[in-house]
Amino acid sequence: MKKRVVIKIGSNVLTRQDGKLDVTRMSALVDQVAWLRKQDIEVILVSSGAVACGRRELIVDHSLDSVEQRQLFSAVGQVKLVGLYYDLFREFGIHVGQVLTMKENFEPGEQYRNQRACMTVMLENNVLPIVNENDTVSVTELMFTDNDELSGLIAQMMKADTLILLSNIDGIFTTHPDDPAAELIREVAPGRDLSEYIQPEKSAFGRGGMHSKYTTACKVSQSGIRVIIANGERENILTDLTERPDTTPHTEFLPKTE
Repeated sequence: MKKRVVIKIGSNVLTRQDGKLDVTRMSALVDQVAWLRKQDIEVILVSSGAVACGRRELIVDHSLDSVEQRQLFSAVGQVKLVGLYYDLFREFGIHVGQVLTMKENFEPGEQYRNQRACMTVMLENNVLPIVNENDTVSVTELMFTDNDELSGLIAQMMKADTLILLSNIDGIFTTHPDDPAAELIREVAPGRDLSEYIQPEKSAFGRGGMHSKYTTACKVSQSGIRVIIANGERENILTDLTERPDTTPHTEFLPKTE
């Protein structure tokens, strides 16, 4: 039976310092996802970056409130983002499909079953699902906290073996990562509380941060799914996590077992 992995790529991984999309890194990650599929691993991609794409694509000469900005830039940017993924994956003969979802689709009922069935049939036909929040209609209380939460819900819905959260740091440290005395926490046993080590700040370009990743990792690992937090800016991070996990920096949350 194939292993199934959900990979969440955060805005800070896909975005350069100037706020523009980092196409070189995006291409490198696509190469690695294609390699994972050759290892007979099913991949579901949860990708941020639509708002950043749209913000650089469209120059607006009048003021917009935060909701209008999010709706406009995500609508324009999502097209560009998925178009780039389409072109990059096509080089490997991989078909991709877009899944735009909302929080209410994860409530028990018909929408939940429909979404799960859609993604299942995509995987059965070797189509790579690329998931993002539908920012054009998800505003205020309807929104996910961020794509960390979304990826966790997808991993549970699709009964993934592993959830990989790619950020711009190596994982959870005992103090701030910039502190020379900081030590990377490599393994987290089920139920272990790391809240004293979590910094509250959010990421520069996304809505998430390490607190969000920690919350998601705790919930998902409690459901029996292994969770890895790793640095998506590291070269070959996905292949190294697969082939050389012992020497590749990351924080792993061990799944709770019955």
